[in-house]
Amino acid sequence: MTKEKQYCGVMYTIRRHRRAKYMHLRVHADGRVVVSMPYGVTLALVERFIEERRQWISKHVEVFQKIQIMKPKKDTRHEYIFYKEHARKYIAERAGHFAQVYGFAFKKIAIRNQQTRWGSCSRDGNLNFNYRLVFLPEEMAEYIIAHELCHLKEMNHSKRFWLLVGELVPEYKDIKKRLKKYSHLYH
Repeated sequence: MTKEKQYCGVMYTIRRHRRAKYMHLRVHADGRVVVSMPYGVTLALVERFIEERRQWISKHVEVFQKIQIMKPKKDTRHEYIFYKEHARKYIAERAGHFAQVYGFAFKKIAIRNQQTRWGSCSRDGNLNFNYRLVFLPEEMAEYIIAHELCHLKEMNHSKRFWLLVGELVPEYKDIKKRLKKYSHLYH
């Protein structure tokens, strides 16, 4: 069950779940505030929960508002083709650089309109990337390219895989955290 509410100037959505044991608060990249909770929790308790976390909510909403989103509201076919070609050139150049310097060998690169991920690597050595990589800050796009290239040597997310990623992108942990704020771009 979902309900829209407002309290202390905060618009939020309540989601009640049968299996929930505790209340959880989440601020989405588009600014939506969602409180997930078990059945039986009163509105007064929810309001107190929000009041206690109002500064945290404001801080996170503000962070998301500051993110400059270059993505057009609705991609037309012409825009899609333009961005896809731009992504193809950029990704091919960066992947080629990493491949030459670090000895990666891939078969082909495909640029797609993926709805759930930034990239993937097949066991055959083919790399797939979301065309929306061009809307990310450069260090994030490079991290994603390096991440997928590392799967050519380690087809998992083992410790060895992350050590390899760290060789290519030493600050990958910070970039990976910041990248979560951009997941709304591929939806």
